[in-house]
Amino acid sequence: MNEEDASMNAPVKSFTAVKIAVLPPVARLNLRIAPANLASASAAFGLPMPTKIGQGVAKNGHAAWCLGPDEWLLHAPEAEQAAIVADFAKARATVPHSLTVISDREFTIAITGTRAQEFLTVACPLDLSRMAPGAAKRTLFDSAQVVLIRDADDAFRIEVWRSFFPHVSELLDIALREFACGL
Repeated sequence: MNEEDASMNAPVKSFTAVKIAVLPPVARLNLRIAPANLASASAAFGLPMPTKIGQGVAKNGHAAWCLGPDEWLLHAPEAEQAAIVADFAKARATVPHSLTVISDREFTIAITGTRAQEFLTVACPLDLSRMAPGAAKRTLFDSAQVVLIRDADDAFRIEVWRSFFPHVSELLDIALREFACGL
């Protein structure tokens, strides 16, 4: 691991009301499949796929979020990635779909704390009060495309491409210092 990768795996910063941390890697996959074939995808992934855009489901370390009419983001323990890809390869024999491993493309940044929702408004245009826990949305964070996941009232995750990570991380660091000064 080089110095740049090491810094990306360390917490960014925190103060009492907001904590920011880069989370450990996960198996991260992008699934494109016709909604009529979701039963096959659910069987291959071991989790019933959500059917409503923005909705997510999680069970036994697996999570799936519907990002579009035929697109899902899948997370699982990193050690299970090869088995999941193999299960979807078997399903491809009878059900057309596209499964792309995007594990190395992105980092996950956790934003938690009593002011997490307010904190994210510094660069996210969504009305986060309308985003229910368990939901995910593709959006912008400043100028970077991200997937924002709401885990709880006071817990969010930002899925950000590796190439945008330095920009998003710097924005979060600046916002955290501003929030900390404003207390």
